[in-house]
Amino acid sequence: MAEISAKVVMELRGRTGAGMMDCKKALAATDGDLEKAIDFLREKGLAAAAKKQSRIAAEGVVGSHLCPDCATGALVEVNCETDFVAKTDKFKALVEDIAVQIVKKNPADVEELLSQAFYKDESTTIEQLVTNATAEIGEKISVRRFARYEGGIVESYIHMGGKVGVLVQAEGPKNDEVIHDVALQIAAASPVAPDYVRREEVDPSHLEHEKQILIAQARNEGKPEKIIEKMVEGRVVKFYKDVCVLEQPFVKDGEITVGQMIAQKAKGLEIVRFTRYKMGDGLEKKSTDLAAEVAEQIDKMQK
Repeated sequence: MAEISAKVVMELRGRTGAGMMDCKKALAATDGDLEKAIDFLREKGLAAAAKKQSRIAAEGVVGSHLCPDCATGALVEVNCETDFVAKTDKFKALVEDIAVQIVKKNPADVEELLSQAFYKDESTTIEQLVTNATAEIGEKISVRRFARYEGGIVESYIHMGGKVGVLVQAEGPKNDEVIHDVALQIAAASPVAPDYVRREEVDPSHLEHEKQILIAQARNEGKPEKIIEKMVEGRVVKFYKDVCVLEQPFVKDGEITVGQMIAQKAKGLEIVRFTRYKMGDGLEKKSTDLAAEVAEQIDKMQK
């Protein structure tokens, strides 16, 4: 059996909300496989959630830029080492420049973005721009990811000063209030990854996997086989509400779904796709033990 580290136990606990001992048992039962342990806990009804994201976050900002005249928008996450730097005007200006660059120059990926000439100064690249900012600010800075939508109606929403960012693309009659509310919904409701707009988009393998989890849950609850199928059908509806934006209760009026809100206020408007970034998702924040660092430095000086 693989050795189960405390770090893996804590990660499982953070991702599921299950108790420490239950997490240890799940990992032991699945030979340390984190994803299988999540399924194990869910089957036992012990997992509070199974969102595939870490609660440990790096610092930085999620920023956006919209060009209404060209129907184009970009969402970008730029990371730094401390929250203090992330809140500075210099860092925020850098993020804004990078978002504008993505809209204007349409890079295929982060690697191409970094190699592009900066739109404000063709003599320097985005990589050099980031390097210069690193030297000036005094912290490592990196461009982690971005999304760019062009065509139709594009809207963005940045929440909590860049902790969460959303980019939405839609088609049909323009309604600024409705598209803004959809972006707000996505930021607030946090659809479980992978994210879908409507139930027809749900990957069949994802749905089947979920059904097997729900069947195992029902059996572990001692439910008779003859009623499990109907129970699972009901729970699949709840699953759709978790992963599909249009199925979710609208954050401003829980009596209707997002899809119903759109139909009432902007008939014909179709949400095409969206991207939601939570700053630092999946990145491990550097933790420091000041006492240990001081002791280490003293030890080095004495040698």
